[in-house]
Order: sequence, then C-alpha cells, then structure tokens
Amino acid sequence: MRKIVIAGNWKMYKDLEDVRAFCKAIASSLKTIDLGKILPILAPAYPFLALMQRELSDTPVQVAAQDVSAHAEGAFTGEVSAAMLSSLGLEYSIVGHSERRAMHNESNEIVREKLLLLMDNSLRPILCVGETLEQRDADDTKKVILEQLNGCLRNVSLYNADDIMIAYEPVWAIGTGRTATGEQAQEVHRIIRTWLMHSYNEALADEIPILYGGSVKPDNIAGLLAMPDIDGGLIGGASLKADQYLQMINIALESRK
Repeated sequence: MRKIVIAGNWKMYKDLEDVRAFCKAIASSLKTIDLGKILPILAPAYPFLALMQRELSDTPVQVAAQDVSAHAEGAFTGEVSAAMLSSLGLEYSIVGHSERRAMHNESNEIVREKLLLLMDNSLRPILCVGETLEQRDADDTKKVILEQLNGCLRNVSLYNADDIMIAYEPVWAIGTGRTATGEQAQEVHRIIRTWLMHSYNEALADEIPILYGGSVKPDNIAGLLAMPDIDGGLIGGASLKADQYLQMINIALESRK
C-alpha cells in the first residue's frame, strides 16, 4: 500500500516566532502517534529549513524545500542549489509549482533541469503539474497534464517509488477556495498513473504517490483520500494552522484503518 502524504507548502508565510510556535504546537502530539503509512511533510521558506529540522527532529515530520535553483552552483545571487539543500540533510523539494511557472516563467525544461539536479543530489522531487481554468474550460486538461509530464520527465530514469512524488494542482483551485471534486481529481490522477505505467512500468506506476493540491482542508480531505489514486495532499493555507494540520493527519490515519 502506498503511503499517504500530508505535505504543507507554506509559501511566503510565517516569521521566526510563528515557525517556532507551530513546531511547538505539533511536536508533542506527533511524538505520541504511530503514523504507520502516513508521511507528514512541511515546506517552510528557506531561512527556516534548518530550524524546523531541529525543532521537529523527534517527530516523523520531514522538512522539504519549496524550490531549488536550476544551476548547480555559481554567481546566481539569491539562488539555492540542490547541493546546499542536500548538505542540510533534506530529502524532499517541491518543483514546478504553478506559481513558479506563472510568476517566474518556468518552462517544463527548466523544471526538468531542477528535478535532475535534485535527483543527482539524492533529494526526492515533488513534481507539480496542473491546468488553468481556461485550459479546463477548453477541455484541454489531459493534453496539458501529458505535456507537462512528457516535458518534465523527458529521458528521466525512475527506478522505484522513492525517486519522485507527483502533485496534481489545478491552478484554478489554488488559493481560490474552489476544490476539484474527488471524482474530478481522481480522473486526472488516473491519467497521471496511466502515463507512468506506459512511460515506465506498471509496478512503478502503482507505487509512486500522487498528491492532490488545491484548497485542501480538513473539511474535504477525507473525500479526496477515498479516491483510489489520490495518495495525500500538497496543502497550502490549511497547513499553516497547527490544529488543522494535525486534524488532516488524523483524518488520513482514520482513512487507512
């Protein structure tokens, strides 16, 4: 059975005091829970990566980066390399988030370069794909998703489920309060898993976690997790609140009993 991933993407929220308070609020609860196949991940802003690793070292929570440079090293002011993230002991980084694609003009090729650098440095990419509202309304969802998968994973070797995670994030559902129904999300997750099967093999396709992102919260996560190909969430706003984050972990635990 695939792991259920409850991943929080904090984007550009929380200062030092907020981060410490959040870690304190969840640490005691997670120390006493047997999470089994549930994998909690949190992706804070760069300045707080090492701090969160220390604060959550006695918990099952994994700390992830929100992004990585497309360059291995060099004179790139403000950039953070995969090797730097690896030197911190991180195991995960998000790549290809729709905000990076839209605001920083990141193409599938740039996302692919970042993904390869992460893998070369023993980090597991959480690859984001997703369509805009205009593309969905034009019935181009499948076309867009396949273009992103083919572009980002062109000639990329995957050997086991520990190599990558994929997150389906419909752009029209990120931060809007709108959420794809379980059935809508499942349809795209099935497209992704089928693509993995044809591009790699059936065993690998069956093992790779595919997350859903887009206004996920305690009120709707149970319905999403009930779908056969949805293996958790890449969660924005709801992951910023300690009580809601813990609630979603508990819902995930109940869903697998």
